[in-house]
Amino acid sequence: RLLKMEEFFPESFRLDLKDERNAFFELCKEEQIWICKPSCSNQGRGIFLLKNPAAVNTLQAKLHSTEENLLNKRVPYKAPQARIVQRYIHQPLLLEGKKFDVRSYLLIACTAPYVLFFAPGYVRLTCVNYDAASDDLTVHLTNQYVQKKNSLYSQLKDETVWRMEHFNSYVNEKFRKTNGLPKDWVFTVFTKRMQQIMLQCFLAAKHKLDRKLGYFDLIGCDFLIDENFKVWLLEMNANPALHTNCKVLRDIIPTVVYESL
Repeated sequence: RLLKMEEFFPESFRLDLKDERNAFFELCKEEQIWICKPSCSNQGRGIFLLKNPAAVNTLQAKLHSTEENLLNKRVPYKAPQARIVQRYIHQPLLLEGKKFDVRSYLLIACTAPYVLFFAPGYVRLTCVNYDAASDDLTVHLTNQYVQKKNSLYSQLKDETVWRMEHFNSYVNEKFRKTNGLPKDWVFTVFTKRMQQIMLQCFLAAKHKLDRKLGYFDLIGCDFLIDENFKVWLLEMNANPALHTNCKVLRDIIPTVVYESL
């Protein structure tokens, strides 16, 4: 069964497309949080939050100014980097009070014919407790590159990454009874949902792939679980980080690379 976009992907708009940009600015009138991020980037570069109408108005004015400048120039120009705005999920499930997401992997092992593999990855947590109102990006973004900017990272770095087995045990112990979850929800319901979403995204994009014998790619897929245990796809990364800067990653990343090759 194909899922509807709104079942797994937060409402999003492309700011480089005029119709979508206008639709976003028309929609975004009241107090709500949006996350703005560049496409084709990684490590949290260029990401910021839009937390109120004033911030949205500032962004709108900046984009309008850029557009005016481009119209007035009669020389070839390099288009600004495309960005999306995505509705921020402000009630995420928390682990020990901290926000987290899950990085798993899709290996497109072959494109002629198509051969796909799934690999479970790891859980990425923030250093500090979650507070939706905080202006500190390390509260909102879980990737290691951003977490390194938190002063607590050096002493907590091994606590910011969990194995999936640890995550599964935690969910069994803390949430299974109160939320009516099946045993091992992480390795059953959640894993199947990740696979379903990855497959659907692949089917949507496969016609854009270069097809040639020997071509393959490892895609890092980031998922967030909200407090109702709904699974959201945040993004898919064509160049996933393969750093091994903490104990769990030193075990997981070399295995993912070895098995991919």
